[in-house]
Amino acid sequence: MSNKDWRIGIDVGGTNTDAVVLDENLNLISAVKSPTTEDVMSGIENAMEAVLAGEGVDRSRIGYAMLGTTHCTNAIVERKRLDRVAVIRIGAPATRAIKPMIDWPAELRAAINDQWFLVGGGHEFDGREIAPLDEDELRRIANQVKGECDSVAITSVFSPVDASHETRAAAIMREALGDDFPISISSEIGSVSLLERENATILNAALVDVAKTTSESFIAALAGEDITDAEVYLCQNDGTLMSAEYAMRYPILTIACGPTNSIRGASFLTGLKDAVVVDVGGTTTDLGVLTHGFPRESMLAVEIGGVRTNFRMPDIISIGLGGGSIVRQHEDGTVTVGPDSVGYRVTKEALCFGGHTLTATDIVVAAGAAEGVGDPALVADLDPELVKKITDTVRNTDHVLGMHDLIIHDYGPGTRMMTLHLEVPSNMTLLDSHMLADQLETSLRSKFGIQTVIHVDPVVTDDKEAALLREKLSGFLQYLGPDFLYHDFRIVHEKDRLKVLFDVNCPYNVRMSDDEIQDYLKQEFDKIRPGISLRVGVDHYTRS
Repeated sequence: MSNKDWRIGIDVGGTNTDAVVLDENLNLISAVKSPTTEDVMSGIENAMEAVLAGEGVDRSRIGYAMLGTTHCTNAIVERKRLDRVAVIRIGAPATRAIKPMIDWPAELRAAINDQWFLVGGGHEFDGREIAPLDEDELRRIANQVKGECDSVAITSVFSPVDASHETRAAAIMREALGDDFPISISSEIGSVSLLERENATILNAALVDVAKTTSESFIAALAGEDITDAEVYLCQNDGTLMSAEYAMRYPILTIACGPTNSIRGASFLTGLKDAVVVDVGGTTTDLGVLTHGFPRESMLAVEIGGVRTNFRMPDIISIGLGGGSIVRQHEDGTVTVGPDSVGYRVTKEALCFGGHTLTATDIVVAAGAAEGVGDPALVADLDPELVKKITDTVRNTDHVLGMHDLIIHDYGPGTRMMTLHLEVPSNMTLLDSHMLADQLETSLRSKFGIQTVIHVDPVVTDDKEAALLREKLSGFLQYLGPDFLYHDFRIVHEKDRLKVLFDVNCPYNVRMSDDEIQDYLKQEFDKIRPGISLRVGVDHYTRS
């Protein structure tokens, strides 16, 4: 039995780089979480050094090394470090109408040299030849691009049905450019659908050097830690591993390997084979489906860096919300969270670490839900009782019928702003309603030290039909649950029907979908007033 039976695994995320060492029985020996660095590789080296320094680690027993990396994704998104690609489409005369890369972002086309050629050949959907392969044209192209490109991408019409023209074209190109010259052919990468398959093939060709540099740097980092004979693997996006050599041939398969690592990890740790997995990171929250122990594959075209592709990708929903997501208030009073993030700089820029940027992490720390993270004193003025105090003050003010969409934004110690919507009777004059808002703004600033912007929403109170419908709506929502609320209720009398408009506030943890809530309310209103036109918005909130 070989004593090279331990494993080291490293996963690079947008915010943190995680590293673990497992023994022969997959027991955890050492684990670290290290900030991802701008150049990525130094972050990998830092994490590797730290995890190997852990107590009980015997690096002489490490025989397998695995890397999950964002290098390829970053290269596409940033338009950097990409190979110059000669794009060859075999499909003349049938495909002249739409050029290769026609819908690509201009800066991405420029980054890969925007060089393409159309060659006679290709097949019909049933395998019949459209035209003979123009081998002379391919030889001319090979001589033309020699020294002017780093990689070649070859796509032929319906090559998943018959790949013979692609394989012959690749052989001709290698005769002129060398046996080791990187050539990507679409039948090995994508499925039926010419443009999306071609796009995936071009991206794969553009990433060859990125994958080569990443693999070689990882091997060099291992050697720097005296690990020289371990088998090296890169994670691919179906939840499995591939050799470094395979990754250099199909680098595009590393894209989205991060979420799939989480899905497979969830399966390993829980023993479950079918589940929904939520991976909350520093930059995004990713949701995926575990099916029979592996990530479910998407059946739809997937956009990468502004380019539509149809190669194998996991069915992942990514939300721009993570620990480093930036919280900001805009000039119109609205507040947004993300999608941008301070990322790996969270320990320097978040308020709870002494920085000057309000992040989602600060909110969690202020709520007391992240013990040991940052300094709670730096976000202590995010008082959990503040919202209740403000709400009571507003609701106890004369002529106020209700309020909604109260949002507090903290810019740092002593600098807070707030927006809220105030419901007042519609028969109040414009002057009176604004005077009421001004009085409340002054009162809130005096009591709580918060600069406030109040939006006034008029509510009809003297319409018997509106009052009846509001009462019915309250009953319908109470049936759904005590935490269901409504606001912005309005009715419009049209020629042939009555239109009712309002928004529903419901808890984030509600099991009903927005469509189910809307359908339920439409059915109930139709019972009491057939033919009524209903427009319902659904907002979600979290109670403090």
